Amino acid sequence: MPRMSGTSPLDASAVDVAGLEAALREAVDGEVRFDAGSRGAYVTDGSNYRQVPIGVVVPRTVEAGAEAVRVCARFGAPGLSRGGGTSLAGQTTNTAVVIDWTKYCHALISVDPDARTCVVEPGIVLDALNQRLSGHGLQFGPKPSTHSHCALGGMIGNNSCGASAQAYGKTVDNVRRLEVLTYDGLRMWVGPTTEAERARIAAEGGRKAEIYAGLDRIVTEYLADIRRGFPKNPRRVSGYNLDSLLPENGFDVARALVGSEGTLVTVLRAEPTPTQPGRWPPRGVSTPPARWTSSLSHSTRMSR
Repeated sequence: MPRMSGTSPLDASAVDVAGLEAALREAVDGEVRFDAGSRGAYVTDGSNYRQVPIGVVVPRTVEAGAEAVRVCARFGAPGLSRGGGTSLAGQTTNTAVVIDWTKYCHALISVDPDARTCVVEPGIVLDALNQRLSGHGLQFGPKPSTHSHCALGGMIGNNSCGASAQAYGKTVDNVRRLEVLTYDGLRMWVGPTTEAERARIAAEGGRKAEIYAGLDRIVTEYLADIRRGFPKNPRRVSGYNLDSLLPENGFDVARALVGSEGTLVTVLRAEPTPTQPGRWPPRGVSTPPARWTSSLSHSTRMSR
């Protein structure tokens, strides 16, 4: 998938750190932390990886977080979104400006019980979201073992599953739209895109049209490979979800971005599709009936 950022972040060693810190303090409504102690607190996540960040920004609003990304881009500094820090493979560690969404940007903005949709900020913790959705008879289906402190933004970045994924699908199966920000400053809502909508985007021109044209070229050039090479595996979470861009899947840019781990865009808001607790399968997840199940076991003999 081509970069959606326009320009690539430079090597962190080339960044004017003092100038970057000063610009962030001036532009961002939030906590800007470049001291050794604060940076040390964000060195690791749930993995064994260690990367000392350039600095840490804790935005008070989504707008402030977006401004932090813009400042980083101006200085050529890498930016890294962070949720609950529960990643097991170092996804939230990097020599970058870490943007921690969990302290302030954790609102449930709206709920539509009839349509079974809601709009959330990226820092909302899964258990907190489900507690608030329970009053509407809804829940967000995927449930990782870290549900008490993992953030929905991180679940979108990782395409998280959990033990309930066999019933409710992966995070990608439970997201309708995303509001995203590219590294070069384009902010937009993305989701399923009809041919008419794509034609309108192309006619309007600009950076958004360039991005959609690039995605369309990928599908056109590699159509057969994508159809043949992406397994229909209920726990497939690796790589970019290029199959979400197939015509039969609605050219769904939001679902193509789920699991991209912040390498393409920064997620500012999300519109997930919660379902009714105990409803199996939820709407949008197709599961064939099973006639029987079996459990196999074996004994292990250990010898010297």
